[in-house]
Amino acid sequence: MTAKEYEKKTEEFLTPILERKGLKLWDVVFEKEGKEYYLTAYIDKPGGVTVDDCEEVSREMNEILDREDYIKEAYTFVVSSPGLDRPLKRERDFINSIGRSVEIKTYKAIDGMKEFTGVLKAFDKDTVTVDEGSSQRVFDRKDISMIRLAFEI
Repeated sequence: MTAKEYEKKTEEFLTPILERKGLKLWDVVFEKEGKEYYLTAYIDKPGGVTVDDCEEVSREMNEILDREDYIKEAYTFVVSSPGLDRPLKRERDFINSIGRSVEIKTYKAIDGMKEFTGVLKAFDKDTVTVDEGSSQRVFDRKDISMIRLAFEI
């Protein structure tokens, strides 16, 4: 199996656990760091996740991982919050972030700038719309090098 297949299978097992607990899956990543492999599940909920949330999910999921044993490499399973400045990658990331402040970096300058901040208003497969306060700006997704949640104080 590939890393993507490990991630997909893990997501299938994780989703019902998270739904029962009122949590959302942000991402699952299987990667090698140095000599070690890590399977990391990023979870979230309104108001943020607690250490206890991560611990409970980890405990339940570890039982499944041990029983199903579908990952051939030796690895460490980690459950974590996606962080305050999480990148938006998948459609569900964008859906969960509508109405929240985002930072956008573009590959090339637009109106003399490459960095923008505003409230995510809408998106589709080709564009992202951000409210910058006095106006709305529509970005072509192909022009965006990075989009992430902005740290709100």
